[in-house]
Amino acid sequence: MTVLRLQLAPQPSPVEPYAALLDGLLDSAWLVDGTSRCILAVNSAAHQMLGLKPEQMIGQAVESLVSTPEDAMFWMEAAGNTSASLNSDTLMRHADGQMLWVTRRISYVSPNSQVAGGGQGGYWLVVIRDQSRQRQSEEEREALVAELQATLESTADGILVTDLAGRMRSFNKRFASLWGIPADLLHERNDEAVQTWMRRSVLDGKAYAQCLGAIEEAPLLQSSDVITLTDGRVLERVSLPQFSRGRAVGRVYSFRDLSEKLAASQRIEELAHSDMLTGLPNRRALAERLDYAQAMARRESIPFALLNVDLDRFQQINDTLGHSYGDRVLKEVAERLKSCLREVDTVARLGGDEFALLIHQSDGRGAENAARRVQDAMSRPFSFDTLSFTVTCSTGIALFPGDGGTAEELMASAERAMHWVKESGRGTFHFHLPRKDVDLLSRMRLDHAMRQALQEGQFRLHYQPQIALGSGQVIGAEALIRWRDPLRGEISPGEFIPVAEESGFVVSIGEWVLRQAVEQAATWLRQGRPMPVAVNVSALQFQQSQFVDSVAAVLKSSGLPPALLELELTESILLRDAEEALLRLQALAALGVTMSIDDFGTGYSSLGYLKRFPIQRLKIDRSFVQGLPGDSSDAAIVNAIIQMGQALRLQVIAEGVETETQRDFLRRAGCHEFQGFLYAPALDPRAFEERVWRRSPEALPRSVGMHLLGGLLV
Repeated sequence: MTVLRLQLAPQPSPVEPYAALLDGLLDSAWLVDGTSRCILAVNSAAHQMLGLKPEQMIGQAVESLVSTPEDAMFWMEAAGNTSASLNSDTLMRHADGQMLWVTRRISYVSPNSQVAGGGQGGYWLVVIRDQSRQRQSEEEREALVAELQATLESTADGILVTDLAGRMRSFNKRFASLWGIPADLLHERNDEAVQTWMRRSVLDGKAYAQCLGAIEEAPLLQSSDVITLTDGRVLERVSLPQFSRGRAVGRVYSFRDLSEKLAASQRIEELAHSDMLTGLPNRRALAERLDYAQAMARRESIPFALLNVDLDRFQQINDTLGHSYGDRVLKEVAERLKSCLREVDTVARLGGDEFALLIHQSDGRGAENAARRVQDAMSRPFSFDTLSFTVTCSTGIALFPGDGGTAEELMASAERAMHWVKESGRGTFHFHLPRKDVDLLSRMRLDHAMRQALQEGQFRLHYQPQIALGSGQVIGAEALIRWRDPLRGEISPGEFIPVAEESGFVVSIGEWVLRQAVEQAATWLRQGRPMPVAVNVSALQFQQSQFVDSVAAVLKSSGLPPALLELELTESILLRDAEEALLRLQALAALGVTMSIDDFGTGYSSLGYLKRFPIQRLKIDRSFVQGLPGDSSDAAIVNAIIQMGQALRLQVIAEGVETETQRDFLRRAGCHEFQGFLYAPALDPRAFEERVWRRSPEALPRSVGMHLLGGLLV
C-alpha cells in the first residue's frame, strides 16, 4: 500500500513517534488529542476513504467528521475515563456527499513518558474500515434471496428444495398448501416430521417411501410420477437435481395438482361417449359396441340387428311447445325405448331426435318383434302438465352381416331403411333392402331437379351474421344455400343436400357455393367493406384430389385475400382418413385460409387429432344451445366444449342463439362468438348490407385477419 507522507498539524514533537504506527495501518486511522479532541494526524488511507486532503482534516474536531449520538456520548465518557473504547458500525459522509458504511474502533493511547512534552490528556486512536462494498453485497444478496423467494411464491406449483441428504432447504407456501402441512412443522424445519406427514398423506405410503428413497440415492436422477393422496386429490411430482458450480448440491421437487385437469378430461371422455340430455350412449359409444357385437357374432355365427328410430315431425313440438317440452319428450322416448329391450341390448341417441337400438343375437323375426315393441311404446300418448299429444316414429332395420360388415355400413343401412319409411308415410318400420329394390323415384326426381336448378340459376346464397360476444361487432358471415323450385316452392337444404351427397352432385353444388361466396366477399372488399365469409365443405368435395387447387384458383380469380375465407369441415371428414386429411389441411393452411369444425360435439372427435390438425375454430351445434341456460345437460356440454377449445387455443362460436339469456350464458362461459336469430336470420346480400352496414354502422369487422365462420347448411 502506498502511504502518503503524513501531514501533521503544528504540534509538539511527542506526536511524531506515532506517525509510523498510523502509516503502517491498512485501515483509515486518525490520532486525536485527548484534551481538545482535535485531529493531530491522519494516514493516507483516511484521506483516500473520505476524499479529503490532510490539511482539511488535521486540526478539525473529531465530532465534525463523525457526529452521531453514539460518538457524542463516547467522547463525553472519554473525557474522564481513559479506559473507554468504542467499536461499532456507523455512517460517514464522503467529500462528494455519498454516505459510507464504516466500522470504527476508538481506543486510548497512553503518551510516551520518555518523550518530552507529552500531553496530560494523552491521545485517542480512531481506526475506521470502509464496509460500503460489503454492505452493498449483503443488500444485493438479500434482495436476490427475496426475489427468488418471491418467484417461488409466484409459481402455481408447490416447490420443495432439499440438500443431498434430503434435508429441507427451501419451500413455498403452495407446497405447504398442497400437502396441508401444519405451519409449525415447516417453521421448525423438522424434516423427519414433515416427511412422516407426507407419507401419511398419500394413499400408498409404502410405495411413496420406496420411490422417494430411489430418488435420493441417485443425485443426478430426473424423475416424474403421480401421487394419489388420501383425500382423493392427484399430484404430479417432478424431481430434478440442483447444480451449483458444476456439481449436484441438492434436489428440487415440484408438485402440481392434477385433480381438476383429470376431472375435466374424465368429463370430456364422458361427453365423448354419452348423450347428456338422455344419459344414453352416443354415436361413438354405439360404434364401439357395434364393433364388439360384430366380433362376437363372427365367433358364434349368430346375427344381430340394428334399428334406427327417428321421431316423426319432432320439429313441430319444438316450434309449437318450445325446446323445454322437446327435451322432456326426448327423455321420455329414451325411457320407453329402454323398456323395449333386454339388459344386454343397447339404446343410443345418435343426435337430435334420432335413436338407435342394438339387438344382440337376433335374426329378422327378433328384430321385427323389437320394432313392434317400439311402435307400441310410442303409440301411448305423451302427457306433460295439462298437455297430451302423440309422437310417432319411423324405424329402419339392418341385419348383420347381410346389410353391412362394419359399424358404419350397418348404421348407414338402418338409416336408409328409416328414410324409406319417412318417404312412404312415416309411423312404421321397414327392413333395409338392396338399393335396387328400393323405390328411388322421388330421389331420382329430386336429383334431376337439382341439376336443372344449378344450370338455370335457381340456387342463391343467403348470409347470416357472426357476432363477437365481447364487442358486439359483426366479424363474419355464414353462407347458406337456398333453392326455390318453380313447381315445388322453397325446398329445405335438409331435404336436397342428403340426396346430393348420395348421388355425388354435392361436389358441383359445393363448387358453386364456394365461387359465389368468394365473389360476394370480394365484391364487399372492393366496396371497402371487408367481411370474412365461409362455406361448408362436404366429405365428398373434400376428398376430391383437385380440391386444394380449386380453392386456390377461386381465390386467385376473385382477388380475395385467403384470410377472408373459411372452410367448415365436419368431424367425420377429418377422421375418415386422418393422415390424408392432415396432408390436405396442411395444404389449405399453406394457402392462408381458415378452417373450423362444424357442429362440434355431435360426432366423436379424437382430441389427439384435434391437436394435430391446423384448425382455428370449433362451432357448437345448435342442438346444445337450444336448452341454455336452463338445461343442465346442455350447459355442461357447452361448458366442456368451450373449456376444451380454450385448452387447445381455438376460437369457439355457438350457432342457433335465439334469446338474450342464451347469449349471456355463452358470454359468461367464455364463448367467443355466436350467430342466430337473436341478431338476424340468414339474409340475402342486399338485406345483409342493410342490416350490418346501414342500420348498424357500429357492427363492422375488426380487421381483415379476424376469425371467420361459415357453412353451407342451416
